[in-house]
Amino acid sequence: MKVRNRALSALPLVLTLAAACSDGGGGDTTGAGGMGGGGAGGDAAASFEVTIENVTPARDYRVAGVFNTPMGESAPGPLFPGKSFEFRVGALPGDRLSFTTMFGQSNDLFYAPDGAGIALHDEAGKPVSGDVTDQVLLWDAGSEANEEPGAGPNQAPRQSGPNTGAKDPDNTVRLVQDDYTYPAVEEVIQVTVTPEPGNEFTIRITNMSEVGTLMPEGGEPAAVPLSPGLFVVHTMEDPLFTVGEAYPGNGLEAQAEDGNPMMLHEGTMSRAGLTSPAAPGVAVVHGAAAPLFRSGEADRGKGLEMLAEDGNPATLAESLEAEVGGESGISSVLVYNTPVDASMPGPLLPGAKFSFTVTARPGERLSFASMLGQSNDLFFGPSEEGIALFDASGEPVSGDVSDQVSIWDAGTEANQWPGVGPDQAPRQAGPQMGADDPTDEVRPVDDGYMYPASNQMLKVTITPAR
Repeated sequence: MKVRNRALSALPLVLTLAAACSDGGGGDTTGAGGMGGGGAGGDAAASFEVTIENVTPARDYRVAGVFNTPMGESAPGPLFPGKSFEFRVGALPGDRLSFTTMFGQSNDLFYAPDGAGIALHDEAGKPVSGDVTDQVLLWDAGSEANEEPGAGPNQAPRQSGPNTGAKDPDNTVRLVQDDYTYPAVEEVIQVTVTPEPGNEFTIRITNMSEVGTLMPEGGEPAAVPLSPGLFVVHTMEDPLFTVGEAYPGNGLEAQAEDGNPMMLHEGTMSRAGLTSPAAPGVAVVHGAAAPLFRSGEADRGKGLEMLAEDGNPATLAESLEAEVGGESGISSVLVYNTPVDASMPGPLLPGAKFSFTVTARPGERLSFASMLGQSNDLFFGPSEEGIALFDASGEPVSGDVSDQVSIWDAGTEANQWPGVGPDQAPRQAGPQMGADDPTDEVRPVDDGYMYPASNQMLKVTITPAR
């Protein structure tokens, strides 16, 4: 791999580019100070191969979630007339919204867009705004035989328990088409989209029905409650069901018959979330604690900001090399920037890995930092103390140390929805484009957005050299 330990140039990196920092010539991979600074006197040194692998799986959905608590309410429940569900999503041009919610006065009917979903940007890439109810349809899940809406004894408001009705002889998902009369979609549900800063959108689902919306021959005038539901943001066709095919065993039956979206949710969560490259980074062997940062303190202004915001490790590496052999306890510094089997520096995509070798003496530890590419200023790294390279008896450590790695917030730029924020490296026009973080301190990420666990994105292993 290509490693620079001297005179690193401050070459900016945006993760959409193929380069991170250039090869500096000279093969000294132990750093400017050799092993002189933080070692343990005459103790024997050992070499370690460190592998950082991007293990992020492919995702079908950018976002998935459940809406289940009406606005103004404190507990989950159905949506009655005049009430609204509201939730927020992040989306890029090309992303679409799909959702499901039960038509409560039915056996197995539900509202949802068609298989393509609802576009959240127009063809010019401008965010959609306003009422999109005309893209919502009433569907029959094909799992239970239909009865007169608002009067059937096997419908959710009147049945004794889940799954009490007869099977539908036609088990395909289809637009509702039986001999009963149903209100127009807009008489029951309204869906609005409101763009927010940072490629975010607020989605509101309102129950527009009233007593008398249904006038069943075999029952009393009634409104139509709407159930809690599931939402996904995606680019695929037919993300939750396919028209004309048998209802899938993914939880759609429970949603459409009983208003319960949780089985659908369980099936989507493993297929939803952030997929991101990791950027080239800096590795440090040290004796004293906290060579890169201290949790709860402001960034030191030595280059962590450039690494965490733009994926550029050069400035931080230069700063750390100037401290080799001093009171910091740093004994060596290196930049890792070229994935295994790659021909040039670049970001670490899913399935790829960085690999590098460090040398240390008993008592020394390893710290490193790599930007989480689809973020404003987040980075992967161990705690400020680093990862022990020797155990209590002085034997070299070996194995998977991923559980010692976390996602950190550098505290230098305000966070946006991960993977869609316009001031994040893959989308920004240049380095350091975002607003300042009002909390000016390095800390574990805790910004209200959803992130996979660090060990679901990076696998870090340490192997003593033979």
